[in-house]
Amino acid sequence: MDADFHTERKIIHIDMDAFYASVEQRDNPSLRGKPIAVGHAEERGVVAAASYEARRYGVRSAMSSAKAKRLCPSLIFVRGRMEVYKEVSRQIHEIFHEYTDIIEPISLDEAFLDVTENKPGIELAVDIAKEIKQKIRERLHLVASAGVSYNKFLAKIASDYRKPDGLCTIHPAQALDFIAGLPIESFWGVGPVTAKRMHALGIHNGLQLRACSPDRLLREFGKVGSVYYDFARGIDLRPVEAVRIRKSIGCERTLEKDVSLRSSVIIELYHVAVELVSRLEKKDFRGNTLTLKIKFHDFRQITRSLTQSRELTTLDVILPLAKQLLQEVDYAEHPIRLIGLSVSNPREETGGHGVWEQLSFDFKE
Repeated sequence: MDADFHTERKIIHIDMDAFYASVEQRDNPSLRGKPIAVGHAEERGVVAAASYEARRYGVRSAMSSAKAKRLCPSLIFVRGRMEVYKEVSRQIHEIFHEYTDIIEPISLDEAFLDVTENKPGIELAVDIAKEIKQKIRERLHLVASAGVSYNKFLAKIASDYRKPDGLCTIHPAQALDFIAGLPIESFWGVGPVTAKRMHALGIHNGLQLRACSPDRLLREFGKVGSVYYDFARGIDLRPVEAVRIRKSIGCERTLEKDVSLRSSVIIELYHVAVELVSRLEKKDFRGNTLTLKIKFHDFRQITRSLTQSRELTTLDVILPLAKQLLQEVDYAEHPIRLIGLSVSNPREETGGHGVWEQLSFDFKE
């Protein structure tokens, strides 16, 4: 395929604004206009989502509830309702399907849409984005931001550009100038650690990134360096994938207290393994790779995996392997906050589309 084909694609990224919090404010009029956080207020709770009123105080998702309350003493905590959010997400996707069936969900509250060829035959993708935003507002009484461009990277950047209730289009002719002034932190895949490394190399924006040779980026960042090289030039050839099959099933458990005593860790590991086996059986899922996920008291996170020739379906097989993986983890001086297990790498297609889930929807991660 030539370059002209790729710049003629019409991609929309829809991102719901403060989704969980906005649903709670919609369903409970007494919360409207007030700073709210979805999550638990107790000491080990975290903020799953914050309303824009709360964000003005600096409250953000994944922040500890204790810190959020210090920043915003009037903050109202609301217990999350995942089943409600899933149902609202389904209703949002019904609106998407009025325009295209090429939809790639990223999470409950955001998705990519390829509208190059769309059901109503609308010429401009920005007009489709406007209609989708309007229908979400009128039918569901919620607000979405939309980004429009010729690839996923730029559509995602555009949707974040004018939040909340934003709409931004990045045309092919504008892309290089737009990217040139983009802070390196805004690039997809550049987190705080990578951004710090970029800054040390004198790379603070898209223009400076574009000046780097592919050899230098590969040397500094490995394979992902070639992705940064392309992004700096407005290149992203990834298609919008209508079906995203996650070939894994997992669960994780946030502990009531940080633990470092081996006997206590083993007990918690056992509970997670029991839940994992139950989910594998329920979904009739079979895989042969087990992954252990550990989050420490300081929120540092690691994973360890091993692959077996046999299928991992029963507790008497999974638990000993989980203990074996745990032996690779040094937690004597680094207490554990969260333990997770997943099985992946199925030998053949199955009906199990797995995701990481907490054992209870308590937002204590």
